[in-house]
Amino acid sequence: MIITSLRNPRIVALRKLGRRRQRLLQGRFVAEGLQALHMAFEADWKPLELYHCPALFNSPAAAALLDRFREGGAWPVEVNEHVMRGLSEREEPQGLVATFALPQTTLADIQLPPCPLLLLLDRLRDPGNLGTLLRTADAVGASAVLLLPPSVDPLDPKVVRASMGSCFSLPVVTVDSMEATLAWLREQGLPLFGGDAAGGQLWTELDWRGGLALALGNEAEGLDDTLTAQCRHLAALPQQGRAESLNVAVAGGVLMYAWRAANPA
Repeated sequence: MIITSLRNPRIVALRKLGRRRQRLLQGRFVAEGLQALHMAFEADWKPLELYHCPALFNSPAAAALLDRFREGGAWPVEVNEHVMRGLSEREEPQGLVATFALPQTTLADIQLPPCPLLLLLDRLRDPGNLGTLLRTADAVGASAVLLLPPSVDPLDPKVVRASMGSCFSLPVVTVDSMEATLAWLREQGLPLFGGDAAGGQLWTELDWRGGLALALGNEAEGLDDTLTAQCRHLAALPQQGRAESLNVAVAGGVLMYAWRAANPA
């Protein structure tokens, strides 16, 4: 059976997952596209539902990925092109959309290696920034990303898309409070470094060796004062042009790679 109507109850429910309240009510989130779903498969995430539209497959990779999910126990549901375009946020859908159960990861679930990097994000609100930071954190080998509320939902479709599937590859925890998070970091023996364009020390002058947590602040307000006071070091990136400030995802990428350079894998 091929679903051909956007009014189909399963499709109606799926399209509501763009809203955070609905993700919580339904206990699931949505991801689409070859890269994100490939990352989900490699990280052993099992889809609750898998929708496909062969008419929109633009490469053999789409059919191959569909077969891999099917072999892993997924039961794909075919939809027509009209329905798939209604499900997708892409201008050019790639013909695959899946839903996954919301993860229940907590700080207690995080397994830390001997020299970890944790990313602590303070009240981040832009989905594109969060997705990019997740992708970079994954690339440098960070152990987890911690989100201080109020934060953009890490499973918002825009975040999932911007992360290019890295949201499936590392733990992302929205924590209950700053105080409890700082206490947990102290228990792990991890010093806190913060990004601070105004009051920080030049990033190239800091010693990035060893495990640490890197705190980055809200796009408009920067780090919370209480969080800033808890940082062992504040790192600043010099600016010579007329830009008012660096984008938090760009700044975070530079600082994460400073840690990576000092701690080669």
